[in-house]
Amino acid sequence: MTERRTHTRQSVDWWLIGTYLVLVLIGWLNIYAATHSSEPGSLLSWSSRAGKQFVWILTSLGLAGTILYLIPPRMWESGCIPFYVAVLGLLVLVIFVSSDVKGSHSWFNLGPIRFQPAEISKISTSLLLAYVMSQQNFRITRWKDFWTVVLIIGVPMLVIIGESETGSALVYAGFIFVLYREGLSGWWLGAIGLVIILFVGTLRWSAYWSVMLMTAMLLLCNAAEGPAHLRKGRLLYGGIFVLVMGAFPFVLRHVCDKVQAHMDFLSSRVWVPSAHETYHYTWSFLLDVNPLWVLLGLAAVALPLLLFRAWSQKDRFLAISLGVWLAGVALVFSTDYLFQNVLQPHQRSRIEVLLGLKEDPSGVGYNVLQSKIAIGSGGLFGKGFLQGTQTTFGFVPEQATDFIFCTVGEEWGFLGCLLVIGLYTFLITRLVLDAESCRGKFTRIYGYCVASCVFMHLFINVGMTIGLMPVIGIPLPLLSYGGSSLWAFTILIFIFLSLYRNEKKYF
Repeated sequence: MTERRTHTRQSVDWWLIGTYLVLVLIGWLNIYAATHSSEPGSLLSWSSRAGKQFVWILTSLGLAGTILYLIPPRMWESGCIPFYVAVLGLLVLVIFVSSDVKGSHSWFNLGPIRFQPAEISKISTSLLLAYVMSQQNFRITRWKDFWTVVLIIGVPMLVIIGESETGSALVYAGFIFVLYREGLSGWWLGAIGLVIILFVGTLRWSAYWSVMLMTAMLLLCNAAEGPAHLRKGRLLYGGIFVLVMGAFPFVLRHVCDKVQAHMDFLSSRVWVPSAHETYHYTWSFLLDVNPLWVLLGLAAVALPLLLFRAWSQKDRFLAISLGVWLAGVALVFSTDYLFQNVLQPHQRSRIEVLLGLKEDPSGVGYNVLQSKIAIGSGGLFGKGFLQGTQTTFGFVPEQATDFIFCTVGEEWGFLGCLLVIGLYTFLITRLVLDAESCRGKFTRIYGYCVASCVFMHLFINVGMTIGLMPVIGIPLPLLSYGGSSLWAFTILIFIFLSLYRNEKKYF
C-alpha cells in the first residue's frame, strides 16, 4: 500500500502545481498592490478585491483537489459532448439575459457573483477537440475531419464575438497550434500570418506595398518549394520582377518631379506653347498612373500563362499559390470596408492608435500610455512593494484585471517582469513536455490545448500592456483579479494533471 501511494505521488507533476501556486500568489499580492490605496483593508478583508480574490483562491484550490483526486479522469472524455453543448447554450443565453457591461453582453449576474461562460468555453472546446481528434480514424488532412474541428472551434468563437468579447474570441486562434501538432500543414500558419500582414500593411502603408510584399513572399516560396530544375530560374526572374516593381513608384515619382522642374523652367523663360503643353500633358498623365493598377495589369497578363504552366507541369504548389495571390488581392481591396463597417468604433480607434495612424493620449490611447509609463518607471529592480506611484494614485484603469502586468513592472521592475514571464514559459513548456510524454492521444491533445490557451492569454495581455497589441480586455492567467478567470484556468490545468496522473501511475 505504501509503495502504491508513493508511486501515485510521483505520477503528479508537482513542478507544474508549484508553478501554478507561485503565479496565483504573485497575482494575489499584485491585486492588493493595485487596489490598496482605493480600497483600504488588509489582504484578507472581504471589502477589498484582494480579500475577495483570496476566497477565489481557496475555492480554486478546493476545485483543484476535487478534480485531481475525486473526479474519475475518464469522465472528462465521456462527458465532453454534453458539456460542450451545455456551455454553448450558456454562451447564447447570456447574450439575451445579461446586462451591458462596457459594451459586452457576456456576464451572468448571480447575486454577488458574476460568471462569464466564455471562460468555461475554452475548457469545453479543448475537451471536445481532444475527443474528436483522438479517434482512431481521424485525419486532419481529410476535409471532413478538418471542417469538423473548424466547426468545434468556430461556433463558440463566433458566439463570443456576438457577445462583443473580441479578446476572448481571439484566444481560440491559438488552437491552430494544436491542429499543427496533429498534422495540419504549416502552410496554414503561414496563411494566417499572411492575412494579418496584408490587413495591417494595407492600413499602415498602402494596398500596393501589401500586394508587393505578398507577391515577393509567394515567389520566394515557389522558388523554394517548386520543382528542383526550376528553382534557380524562378528565384532569378522573380527577384528581378520584385526589384523592378519595388523601384517603380520611386522612379515614377522622380520622373514626375523632373517633368515638373522642366515646366517651371519653361514658365520662367520664353513662352514655348507647344513644348509647355507637351510637358504638361506628360506630367498630368504620369500623375494619373497608379502603380497598383500597373501591377494588377501585369498580373492579368501573367496569371493565365502561369496557370497554363502549372497545369502542363502538374505543379500543384504553383496553382495553389496563384489562388492564394488572388485571395490576398481580394482581402487587400476589402480591408477598408472591413475596417470601416465590420469593426466597432472603439475597436477601430484602438487599432489606429496601435498602428500610429492617430494620436489619442487622453482617449483610447490613455490606458496603454499610462501602462508604459508605469512599466518604464520601474527600472531594473522596481520601486518596491506598494511603492508604485502610477499604481497608488490609480493612473492606469483596470490595473487589477487587464493591466495587472504593469503593476508587476512598476513595483518589481524588469527583473520582476522577467520572473513572471519565465514562470509562464516554464508552465507552458512543462505542459507541452508532459503532453508529449503521454501515450494516450486524448491526454496529449488536451495538454496542447491548455498550453495554447495559456500562451494566447499571455501573449495578448502582455502585448496589450506594452503597446504591441490593441486593448481588447483579456485577463492575465492566474494573476488578474476575477473568479471566473481563476476558476477556468484552475479547471483547465488540473483536468490535464488528472489525466496525466491517471496515465502515469501505471508506468
